[in-house]
Amino acid sequence: MFKKQLSLFSGLLIVLIVAFTGCKSKFEKLKASNDNARKYKEAIRYYNKKDYGKALELFEILVPRYRGQEQAEDLYYYYAYTNYKMRDYTSARYHFKTFADTYPSSTRSEECRFMAAYCYYLDSPIFSLDQENTSKAIEALQLFINLYPKSDRVAEASKLIQNLRDKLEDKSYANSKLYLTIGDYQAAVISFNNTLRDYPDTKYAEEIEYLIVKAQYLFANNSYETKQEERYTSAIEFADEFIEKFAQSKYIKTVQDYKKDSEAGIVHAKNWMTQATLNMKAAKKAAEKDSVNSQSTPPSVKDKNPELVN
Repeated sequence: MFKKQLSLFSGLLIVLIVAFTGCKSKFEKLKASNDNARKYKEAIRYYNKKDYGKALELFEILVPRYRGQEQAEDLYYYYAYTNYKMRDYTSARYHFKTFADTYPSSTRSEECRFMAAYCYYLDSPIFSLDQENTSKAIEALQLFINLYPKSDRVAEASKLIQNLRDKLEDKSYANSKLYLTIGDYQAAVISFNNTLRDYPDTKYAEEIEYLIVKAQYLFANNSYETKQEERYTSAIEFADEFIEKFAQSKYIKTVQDYKKDSEAGIVHAKNWMTQATLNMKAAKKAAEKDSVNSQSTPPSVKDKNPELVN
């Protein structure tokens, strides 16, 4: 009984393998044939069946063969979308843009211009990675809006641009915090201020202005005494700005403490400078005294030993 079942299973497996091999051979024969019309028809059929892999193989063969012919526009449109369906957004955006550039009068030109920009959007990585594609996506979407200001897709394009700008804002904020974390306080102050300049409506505004006070205070506190007065003064100015803008902030007490410590730091720096000046004057006076002593004429050997005089 077992041998009979095994034999039946083996026979079924062989039939399936033969059938699969036959289908594969049929497709390979189609690819190798010169029947472009049939390839075109089968490529569309595979696309509609969502068998995008086989559709793409056929479209790649057909595109150069139909260049300049009446069917070329439809073919290239499907070709671009097949790459998109395969999630090859780099290739898809290239082909969508090429379609829009090649067929500017086509009823599909607007759609393909939008899709090229949208593929950039889909290729935009998380904010912690390099944001080159994010910037290019914003440029492409803005170009679409400029070219088709009355398009129904303008609202969607604007929303996508805002999403991308939010990502760049997150990137800028994270980079600024990183400077603070690694102890590069001056760079942190500059970077935080750049974030506020580039994103004036940022959701991080309150926290960023608090961190500017903190970073500037730490920058002053870790400086040589000769630089501290100026840098503590900047910390106080940042603190006053924060207190004026965010009187009810959860950071207000900490900011007030940074201001008080900065004021004390200025007093300490001034005292240090005064003492350093006094020490410098004393050192200079001592050096002058030593210089006078060193210039006195020493007694000659003959003065010490009169008997040596002839």
